[in-house]
Amino acid sequence: MQKILVIGACGQIGGELTLSLRKIYGGENVIAADIKDEHPMLKGTGPYTTLDATDAEATKALVEKEGVTDIYLLAALLSATGEKNPKLAWDLNMSSLRQILDLGVEKKLKIFWPSSIAVFGATTPRDNTPQKTIVEPTTMYGVTKYAGELLCQYYANRYGLDIRSVRYPGLISWKGEPGGGTTDYAVDIFYGALKDKKYSCFLSEDTYLPMMYMDDAIRATTSLMQVPIENMKTHMSYNLSAISFSPKEISEEIKKHIPEFTIEYTENDPRQAIANGWPKSIDDSAARADWGWKHEFDLSKMTEVMLENLKIKLEL
Repeated sequence: MQKILVIGACGQIGGELTLSLRKIYGGENVIAADIKDEHPMLKGTGPYTTLDATDAEATKALVEKEGVTDIYLLAALLSATGEKNPKLAWDLNMSSLRQILDLGVEKKLKIFWPSSIAVFGATTPRDNTPQKTIVEPTTMYGVTKYAGELLCQYYANRYGLDIRSVRYPGLISWKGEPGGGTTDYAVDIFYGALKDKKYSCFLSEDTYLPMMYMDDAIRATTSLMQVPIENMKTHMSYNLSAISFSPKEISEEIKKHIPEFTIEYTENDPRQAIANGWPKSIDDSAARADWGWKHEFDLSKMTEVMLENLKIKLEL
């Protein structure tokens, strides 16, 4: 029987992934862990424990006590937040991964660890960015993700560790709160549209970035972990894609539902420079060929679902 540990379970991805895993494997078989207090969405759905992702001894003790077989390591400091404290971003992102990889080898665990489009930089082809391409990240978050990819590949090749990974694009959800990323405008804009009928965007109107509705991201993650190991053609992170759009395009989609909505654009925000170094669109043909990845949400469907659910959440 699989016993799963989700580290960073109270983050933007962690909460929804934990709930999805509990539906698949049973609530009692999925342990949620985070350094923070338990997220309200997780209460009553399964076991929760407080855990520092960098504490190797505490993590090992928990794995041994609970008989953990699979670990999803989601704890990380994201792009914009990481630039405010690069040292903390490196220490958290890399030390947490290294100790989980070591534990994975010792206990023969299956591990999921997410990378990001932040691994790419200004020298990367920006349109239909290939699976294998120039990788020169410009943020500490991106540096840690690319270093992490290389580390995962090393552990897979050197020790035979079953480690799986995807490069998440910007993720959009109505359930969790934004986590300090450059793509978070695509979540904030819905709150602004519903509460104030306006939004001030920190990216320019024509800044295209790869995005994905959270339901697709969760389904991709759980699907990848169920794929036979022989289907895996890379031990780096798989490119993952769904839709690409600009702030102007998403605002126009919102106006179809809220005609009075207006958007303005601020200048000289440091997140613009980060976005300028990221891809406009992603080629994820390797994921589609190797393990049958296919997204379900386009811009129109995502916008409709976001607005419907946020109205209920915000009691509007």
